[in-house]
Amino acid sequence: MSAQALTLAAGASDHRPLIITLFSVFVAVTLGITVWAGRRTKDATDFYAGGRSFTGLQNGLAISGDYMSAASFLGIAGSIALAGYDGFLYSIGFLVAWLVALLLVAEPLRNSGRFTMADMLAYRLRQRPVRTAAGTSTIVVSIFYLLAQMVGAGALVSLLLGVHGDGPKRLIVALVGVVMVLYVTIGGMKGTTWVQIVKAVLLILGTLLITILVMDKFHWNPSSLLGAAADRSGKGSAFLEPGLKYGVDTTSKINFISLALALVFGTAGLPHVLVRFYTVPTAKVARKSVNWAIGIIGAFYLMTLALGFGAAALVGHDAIVASDKAGNTAAPLLAENVGGGAGTTGGAILLAVISAVAFATILAVVAGLTLASSASFAHDLWANVIRRGKVTEKNEVATAKIAAVVIGAVAIVLGMYATKLNAAALVALAFAVAASANLPTILFSLYWKRFTTAGAVWSIYGGLVSSVVLVIFSPVVSGADDALFSGSDFHWFPLTNPGIVSIPLAFALGWLGTMLSREQPDAAKYQELEVRALTGAGAH
Repeated sequence: MSAQALTLAAGASDHRPLIITLFSVFVAVTLGITVWAGRRTKDATDFYAGGRSFTGLQNGLAISGDYMSAASFLGIAGSIALAGYDGFLYSIGFLVAWLVALLLVAEPLRNSGRFTMADMLAYRLRQRPVRTAAGTSTIVVSIFYLLAQMVGAGALVSLLLGVHGDGPKRLIVALVGVVMVLYVTIGGMKGTTWVQIVKAVLLILGTLLITILVMDKFHWNPSSLLGAAADRSGKGSAFLEPGLKYGVDTTSKINFISLALALVFGTAGLPHVLVRFYTVPTAKVARKSVNWAIGIIGAFYLMTLALGFGAAALVGHDAIVASDKAGNTAAPLLAENVGGGAGTTGGAILLAVISAVAFATILAVVAGLTLASSASFAHDLWANVIRRGKVTEKNEVATAKIAAVVIGAVAIVLGMYATKLNAAALVALAFAVAASANLPTILFSLYWKRFTTAGAVWSIYGGLVSSVVLVIFSPVVSGADDALFSGSDFHWFPLTNPGIVSIPLAFALGWLGTMLSREQPDAAKYQELEVRALTGAGAH
């Protein structure tokens, strides 16, 4: 560990009681909000869609809270601090992706569904096959995304508590999983939404405060900030130029294209983002909520420049890597630095506040993910496939709560072994799986009259299986120093993101399955869906 890292750790330990107290207060408040909202959850519409009672601004804040996850706050700041310009590409991709969601998905999906993505697909296609495929896809994508949040939580709380090693981090991951299950089972969508709203406001304010303090240290001169970041990065001017991470060779260049495809197309296929469109009363409000989200998220990602380059300039490459090799603690360490430095009360307070906000971010996002996946299991697989619609709302909600516990347990086990990976890179994998498994089917179903059930099943399973298999046999899992199983090497796929292969393949399989199918699409049903999607007539 570097001398600066040791100083930071020692300073944090001097104020450990203060840090833990402030941190605990934030967590207690969010749990209190969840309990308060849970008492107002009466039926399935309340549990799955928050009673469809949120305004455009409220849902825009909640979407932002859902989207600005541990990857955004911790992972991207770390990526920029360690990879410079190439790390900022994550911010650009995450933001641009909202245009696809706004222009192609948000309004028609809100009009044509009820609780889950599969509701829209089942409107014109055969119910059981598409619900089974969509439910399976939703659960897998959610688990991938949950891994990133678990990794961020492990790195963050380990820094606060001053613990090191895989054992303590795995225990922290388990504790996060338990709290996230409480969020979902107690509060449902209402509780989760209000926590996301509060968290989004706190995250924006916290990030704004750090940005102001960082820029003030460099007399509001961006050139001075970037110059200092380049000097302390160990990479010189290359730190501020394209190619440090993705321009090394042909493989890394192709990997960048694959990452860009996954980021741009992934948002519109993320289950926990899609279900947010059902929490508002009309499609017009859904569109407004996305507009609010774009503005809020855009401002946040602009400020990640100050977080990442500020951490590189003020904390330094060596101290960041010494604390967490993937860079996931760069933002909290920067907060301590600009608050007064290690060992100061100001530094300890700002570290505690920013870490608590980041942890609330993780809890809110994992709650949203767990809710989306458990709702899909209960509503799509249990109620409509296994029970064929013969189930009460009360039984369906109870099943969703049980599913939340099981899905949370799976995420905990997998998260325990992913602590060495960068949170932003893990989320990029979730985006790739979502873009491959979900988006092609959503677009085909909404905009292609000829589309059939076979095409949907081929596209969902083809995109899901291909993306997951390519991830398993990629350097993310084995064959690299920072791989999931660093001591093994069974990879044969050279890219760390499968999007460039799996996304086009999913679109192609959707087309091929439709063209080879003998099923005659129901033209009348498509016309009904088209009218409903575009006008909102008959929407829930």
